[in-house]
Amino acid sequence: MKNIAYPRQVILVTSSEKTEIMGKEVEKDNMMTLSWHMPVSFNPMMYAIAIDKNRFSYELIEKSKCFCVNFMPFDLKDEILFCGRNSGKHMDKFEKTGLTKEECEKIDCVRIKEALSHLECELVNEFEAGDHIILIGKVIGINENRDGKRPYQVKGDDFTTTID
Repeated sequence: MKNIAYPRQVILVTSSEKTEIMGKEVEKDNMMTLSWHMPVSFNPMMYAIAIDKNRFSYELIEKSKCFCVNFMPFDLKDEILFCGRNSGKHMDKFEKTGLTKEECEKIDCVRIKEALSHLECELVNEFEAGDHIILIGKVIGINENRDGKRPYQVKGDDFTTTID
């Protein structure tokens, strides 16, 4: 399917929630790399993301009932790759990548300051789809910081972008 469905725009999805790690309850802010996402409704505005059921981010989103879609610039592809290769369960991906977290305006979640734009979403529905879960979020906040080239995954670690 990759030859047919790619290239796909790559985003970072952020989530925040209290969770238990090694017997202690901690507040975790996390980000994950994702290329399976799309708008699914204009009225109300809704956005869908597909996440592997075993991902740490899925656990956080299930508990918090919200997530933020961060549309990243192409020049941060190394940071995007790092987030896709590593779990945030036992590390702080913000610290490791140098990306800046800031509080969302409409939901109890963090977003990425360096992102080109953000969609702040409340979880309204989910559907099992094989080894992934499709999460539908109602967009309750939009932040458009700036224009810029966005990363598109071609295959594995190979990326391309749009032309001017």
